[in-house]
Amino acid sequence: MSISKEEIDNIAELSRLELSAEEKEKFGEQLGSILDYVEQLSEVDTTDVEPTAQVSGLIDVWREDTVQEWDRDEVENALSQGKLEGGQVKVKRVL
Repeated sequence: MSISKEEIDNIAELSRLELSAEEKEKFGEQLGSILDYVEQLSEVDTTDVEPTAQVSGLIDVWREDTVQEWDRDEVENALSQGKLEGGQVKVKRVL
């Protein structure tokens, strides 16, 4: 499947890429090959294939959350290992 120059220009613009003429030619051929392969895959008969989200057989294992009370010494030991600010443990920012 061939891709027109306008389509390549549009894809490059949407991707915020500045491509040279050689790159447009090269990537156009590569995109055409990819689309040919996808078209080939669409010809496969999948009518009797059950849809699946994953194929490894793994399942989520859930357990009930349980509250475990700490005695006062354990709490003090845990809190003594970090920085306290306003009665709360201060940790590094996670972004």
